[in-house]
Amino acid sequence: MAQLITLALLVFGAIILYKRFVNDAEKLSQKSKRQEKERETGASGTLIKDPNTGEYRVKKEDEV
Repeated sequence: MAQLITLALLVFGAIILYKRFVNDAEKLSQKSKRQEKERETGASGTLIKDPNTGEYRVKKEDEV
């Protein structure tokens, strides 16, 4: 029975690590595409509008 629990924990851990890996890979892919688009257009960043002040600012790396 202990072997079954250990195996289940290992499988669960592997699934979590796989999902984290896929998530990170998607983020890197999106970042790469965004940087390539900025190089093509000559832009130095993406502007987003601040909903509170109404001012535009450069989008940070960790924002969605």
